[in-house]
Amino acid sequence: MVHYIHNINPIVFQLGGPLAVRWYGLSYLLGFIAAILLLRRWSKKGEFQVPVAEVSNFVVMLAFFGVFIGGRLGYVLLYGFDSFLKDPLYALRVWEGGMASHGGLVGVILFIFWYAKKHNHSFWNLTDNMACTASLGFAFGRLANFINGELWGRVTNVKWGMVFPQELGLHHGQYDLPMIEKMVEAGELLPRHPSQLYQAFGEGFLVFGIILLLRRTAWGKRSGALSACYLVLYALARIGMEFFREPDSTVYLGWRTKGQFYSLLMILGAAVIAWKMKLSQALSTRN
Repeated sequence: MVHYIHNINPIVFQLGGPLAVRWYGLSYLLGFIAAILLLRRWSKKGEFQVPVAEVSNFVVMLAFFGVFIGGRLGYVLLYGFDSFLKDPLYALRVWEGGMASHGGLVGVILFIFWYAKKHNHSFWNLTDNMACTASLGFAFGRLANFINGELWGRVTNVKWGMVFPQELGLHHGQYDLPMIEKMVEAGELLPRHPSQLYQAFGEGFLVFGIILLLRRTAWGKRSGALSACYLVLYALARIGMEFFREPDSTVYLGWRTKGQFYSLLMILGAAVIAWKMKLSQALSTRN
């Protein structure tokens, strides 16, 4: 069976020396641009409390302090702590890949909490609107993972299985296709699920579409509703996709991965939000 061999150059063009424009960075940039355009539109309609003129600054700060710092620290602490202990500079080498979605989510929540307090905005208004755009960011991020040839899937026999030379530490430019084909024939490399693409669709574009539909409903306009809904939808999508993704080094109870475990905590967080919404509604009704 002929399988697609991942052979994508992660560099768009060199700037000189070690500096280069990478598809990884461009993918995240597209996610941020999409977020800015959507949030500016909702701000003009009075649905997003951040003024139109401040939306770009808000997204840039959120991207840096929430997504990048939170995502990188989350990856280092949750998935690469051993590497960090051996080489502390590992935490700074973001160009090698390695961003934890759960860490980025925590970083975003902490940043929004600070921003809402500083500018006297509703925390839930900001998180509900960001819930609509976050999934787009995750979608582009997973596409970036695919371009980098990282976070590949489990071994499979499906026709669309792909061979990732990165599995053996080989990167673009260090091999040619005949060389990889020989490794596949020898069983040194096996076809795997392109789980990055599954996650881009499931955790990203699909969740984005559902959240947009819920946004138009009366229930979706309640404070905190979209935030809770996003946590549940993302968690369920991530739990499902993890069955196709190569597990990390830690597997709980013989099958549950770290990603699935952290996603269960997200569902717990959504339950807490739903409880607070119900309590708030009960108090409003009583008054």
